Formats: sequence, C-alpha cells, structure tokens
Amino acid sequence: MAVVFVISGALRQFSCHRSEIRLDDAEGPLESALGALWSEVPAVRDRVLTERGTVRPHINIFVNGEDIRYTGGLATVVLDGAEVFLVPAVSGGAR
Repeated sequence: MAVVFVISGALRQFSCHRSEIRLDDAEGPLESALGALWSEVPAVRDRVLTERGTVRPHINIFVNGEDIRYTGGLATVVLDGAEVFLVPAVSGGAR
C-alpha cells in the first residue's frame, strides 16, 4: 500500500499536473509524510507551508476526510493506505 496525496486543481500546476501522487513508506506524522511529498514535487511546498513550516491559512489539509485542524495539525498520524487532500480555500464568485 501507499499514502495517496490528492492535489487539488489550483495546486496541480506545481505538481507536474498530477492530481494524485502515491508514495510508499510515507506513513508517520503528517509533517514527515509531507516531507516525502516535497521530495517528489518540491514546488508545492511553498504553496502549502509558510517559511516557518506552518500550514498557510488559506490551505486546508484533510487526512482520510478529517480536517487536520482538529486531529493534531502536522502531528496527525498518517497510516499506510491513507488519503491526504491538499485543498486551497476558495472564496468569491458571482452574486
């Protein structure tokens, strides 16, 4: 099995236009799993994390459908077979 990172449309231009990235041996704390992702697609990192290594306010990260804000943040445990969604917030639109 592997950890599957689902890259939303707004971030795909930084992931070589890949919507999913499967990585073996990426289980552990989310921070470590993301480190493995940055090795694969380094341009995504600066769009997801600040210079201090915290999640940018306009980025939502979900592990198996659970918002990491409520599951431990970057310490959230990512198990083998998990899906990690990286989703920029969307706002605005037509009236």
